[in-house]
Amino acid sequence: MVSLRGWPSFPEQLPEFDPAAAPDTPEELFLAWLTEAGEHVLAPHAVTLSTVDEDGAPDARVVILKDVGAPGWAVATSSDSPKGQQLQANPRAALTFFWPGRGRQVRVRGTVAPAAPEVSAADFLARPPASRAEAYLGHQSEILDDPARLPEAAAAAERWVAENPDTAPETWTRYLVRPDSVEFWQAAHDRRHLRLRYRRDGATWVRERLWP
Repeated sequence: MVSLRGWPSFPEQLPEFDPAAAPDTPEELFLAWLTEAGEHVLAPHAVTLSTVDEDGAPDARVVILKDVGAPGWAVATSSDSPKGQQLQANPRAALTFFWPGRGRQVRVRGTVAPAAPEVSAADFLARPPASRAEAYLGHQSEILDDPARLPEAAAAAERWVAENPDTAPETWTRYLVRPDSVEFWQAAHDRRHLRLRYRRDGATWVRERLWP
């Protein structure tokens, strides 16, 4: 059994964070942290999207953040994928960003709604060709009985994208997570971690310091 206590968690030098100087909205602080993380870590826009299935069991996977703004925090997937079906049945989700190289974590919880069809289509058409072909591959998370079918299906999807470069599948959906709360966590070597939560109160945000 490998010891799980011997590995370092964070670098010696951690960024500074003054919760008292945080901006009025979580989007502004998040974009500052995201930009800073992008200077130090790979895929800073990778985020764990957590949903619940039909039995109420939690489910999670890593996706890519598409946008952040007042309307919501955007991710995208096919509506007939497992996560799309789960969001249809229970439109609530959590997003978790973790940048261990900066000792920072951001947690978002809220309701989810699909964007307008034209917005989802534009999102799909902005993807690289290989990513579009992957979406047309279909059967996400289904059992692959015969691995030989995968290259054939992939080639067919690539041909379809090449022949229909301006077409987006009707199932492709950009989802907007409208946060009820956004928590920022900054690690500290003395374990007195800094936690700041933004909690929605009507049309405004309330900022609250939390115990470590």
